[in-house]
Amino acid sequence: MKKAKIKKIVISAMLASLTCVATMIIKIPTPLQGYANLGDCIVLLSAFLLPVSYGFCAAAIGSALADVLSGYAMYAPASFVIKGLMVIVAYFIYKRFIKNGQKKLLGKIISGFVAEVVMVAGYFVFEGFLYGFGAVLVNIPTNAVQGVVGLIMGVLLINIFEKNKIFTKLQ
Repeated sequence: MKKAKIKKIVISAMLASLTCVATMIIKIPTPLQGYANLGDCIVLLSAFLLPVSYGFCAAAIGSALADVLSGYAMYAPASFVIKGLMVIVAYFIYKRFIKNGQKKLLGKIISGFVAEVVMVAGYFVFEGFLYGFGAVLVNIPTNAVQGVVGLIMGVLLINIFEKNKIFTKLQ
């Protein structure tokens, strides 16, 4: 196996672990048995830092594992899909900004914002089937706040990583 591929796998595993820990460390219960957390900042970091398939695995596995370990196992399949989709959306929008020569910071903010909209919508749909779509409207503000905090922290983290040349040349 090539050294670069091993490095990507190791960093993906590390980011999956960080996603799990960030998700579990602060859990703010939501009205319908879910919880808001800090995991989204690592999900976005995975999207900005890794190739899309590695970032998907890191975010999806870390988030689903946090749900299982925290006693929210019924959320694990949804978290796997939703957090993985967040990475796909953020990754491709961000790459589009870079490809078009636009500002990297703006690309991070817009791609992260759209990814967080995917998160809010994804959990709305998932919980809508569980509890009814009218009932889950109460979770939208909590998920939106989680998304804003995740976006701010994710952009700050990736900027710190880039400034200090942490994990360069992964792609």
